Amino acid sequence: MQIGIISDVHGDIDALEKTLHKLHHYHHVEHILCAGDLIGRGPQENRVVELHRSLGIIAVRGNHDEWLANASKENAAYLKALPSDWYGEWGGVRIFMCHGKPGNNMWGMYRDHLSDTYLNMVLASLKVDVLVTGHTHVPLYARLARGCVINPGSLYTFESSRQSSHTYGVLSLPDLRFDLYDSLSTQVVPAALPQLR
Repeated sequence: MQIGIISDVHGDIDALEKTLHKLHHYHHVEHILCAGDLIGRGPQENRVVELHRSLGIIAVRGNHDEWLANASKENAAYLKALPSDWYGEWGGVRIFMCHGKPGNNMWGMYRDHLSDTYLNMVLASLKVDVLVTGHTHVPLYARLARGCVINPGSLYTFESSRQSSHTYGVLSLPDLRFDLYDSLSTQVVPAALPQLR
């Protein structure tokens, strides 16, 4: 089973539509998870939310999703109803998704600040095999004894004061393989995960 994973779209409808096309027509994913920040900074926030709603993309509420100034009434209601944390299970693989850290969408998880021991403890306490996060805009894949921790990076491609990785990922179940891809490329091009120094 292939699971598409995106995060931090930030209102970039063009990047979202191109990525969804790749996920459906090249990767043939069965589900798509979005780790939050559908809106914020971008030019087409309402269209991004409407597309999530129409396709039934599973999403959690990012910190930017709480600032609803430009959202339509329907989209504001959708964003308010998004959970902070989401739990699901496919093929016996238990998945937990949040925007930042479990229970907190304002703080991110950076690989060079996290030990394997800590990440294994988080997976054990959540009783899951996979933890999906976002928020940092930095891709992460940590394969651990208890499972894996994943961040697909940020999807948006417009100029911003905050750097974007313009990446998305595909998680294979049940083997927990994770591949990262460049959303800017017109081809389906694997992207390198950051290496620890």
